[in-house]
Amino acid sequence: MRALARAIDNLEVPAVEKIAENSHENPFEVLIATMLSAQTRDAVTAAATARLFRVARTPRTIAKLSEKQIEKLIYPASFYRHKAKHVRETCRILADRFGGRVPATMEELLTLPGVGRKTANLVLILSFKSPNNICVDTHVHRISNRLGWARTRTPGETEQALYKRTSQRWWPYINLYLVTWGQNVCRPIYPRCGACVIRELCPQIGVTQVAKR
Repeated sequence: MRALARAIDNLEVPAVEKIAENSHENPFEVLIATMLSAQTRDAVTAAATARLFRVARTPRTIAKLSEKQIEKLIYPASFYRHKAKHVRETCRILADRFGGRVPATMEELLTLPGVGRKTANLVLILSFKSPNNICVDTHVHRISNRLGWARTRTPGETEQALYKRTSQRWWPYINLYLVTWGQNVCRPIYPRCGACVIRELCPQIGVTQVAKR
C-alpha cells in the first residue's frame, strides 16, 4: 500500500475523488457524483455532474426537475434513464425525510434509491472521513483477486474479505489506490505488469496476457 501510495502521486485520480476535493467533501455532491459514476468513464461522470449542478445544486432543487430534464443533463452517462429516476427520487427523500442532508450511516444511505454499498462506503469515506469502511468497485475487486487478497466472485464478497485481510489503517485508501492503479496500470485486459511497482509481490492470479510495454 505504501508503494502504491507513492506510485499514484503523478497519476490521474478518479473523478469522484476530484469532485470531493473540489467541493470540500460536500456529501451531497459526492453522493450524486458516485451515483452517476457507475459503469461510466471518469470524463463522462465529471461532465455530467458539472452540468447537473450548474442547473440545480441541492436536493430540493434537483427534486423539482423532471426525469427528462435530469436525463438530458446527465447523458451520456451509462444507464442515464435509470440514474435520472434514482437521482430525482433520492433527492426527494433527502429533502422530505432527512431535512436536505445526506445521512451519515450505512443503514440510512442504503434506503436511498440507486445507492448500494459501494456508493454508501465512498460517501462515508470521502465526506464523513470514516475509518471503518472499504469501498469496493470493479477495479478493487479485480486487483484484490489478482493479488490473492481475496478469492471472491462479487465486489460485496471482496469487501468482507478485505476487512479480514487488510490493516484498518488502509481501509479508507484502498479504493483510491487500487482504482487509480487499475485505471492506469493494472488494467482488466493486458495489464501493464512491467510497469507495476508491486509486481514482485503479485502472483498475477488470473492474468493470462500482459501488455508488452
